[in-house]
Amino acid sequence: MSLQKIIIAIDGYSSCGKSTLANELAKRLKYNYIDSGAMYRAVTLYFLRNNIDFTDHGEILNAIANIHLTFQFNELNKQSEICLNDENVASLVRDMLVSEKVSEVAAIREVRSFAVAQQKRMGKKKGIIMDGRDIGTTVFPEAELKIFMTAEPEIRVMRRFKEMYAKNEHITIDEIRHNLELRDYIDTTRDESPLKQAGDAILLDNSNLNKEEQLNIVMEWVKQKTVNQLI
Repeated sequence: MSLQKIIIAIDGYSSCGKSTLANELAKRLKYNYIDSGAMYRAVTLYFLRNNIDFTDHGEILNAIANIHLTFQFNELNKQSEICLNDENVASLVRDMLVSEKVSEVAAIREVRSFAVAQQKRMGKKKGIIMDGRDIGTTVFPEAELKIFMTAEPEIRVMRRFKEMYAKNEHITIDEIRHNLELRDYIDTTRDESPLKQAGDAILLDNSNLNKEEQLNIVMEWVKQKTVNQLI
């Protein structure tokens, strides 16, 4: 029996492993994975490169008009990577400077409207996984499976520190902690599509789960949802 494909929306806080889970799910299910966070990071990178004033409505609109975002599948690491105006910027968008500004840029109404429109277009066909902050509440409120990921704050800090330290040995835990606290505050209090758990989302606290354990849990949720689509 061939299971019907669905839309899987994964929301949650920074450094909860949303992208890791989404990538592994996509490989297991042979679904398309769309990293919405990478889209906002790419916009942020463009803004920083071009010295865009985050408060200037005209500059923001002109900048958005010159931004083209796509995803390119990397055969070496088997991952979908973000491209900004045909330039693969997958590694550049993880820079600390981008991390410090992405929540601020993502809170801009015009930026969110731009990104959400593209995300909705990408998701017209079933069989996709998208992760972010407002996927289950704003982008795909009709998604068959919604997951809200969280983990203990200090666990998230250490996860991000290990990731960033591999790229920059001068980074400190305090810098990482401050960055995550600031991003959490901006993400949850912004006026435009704030981060919150959708009413029908399943909570996944992975503080004490390894990658394989959480993948197995979510695969069971996927099976339940896809089987229900056939009933």
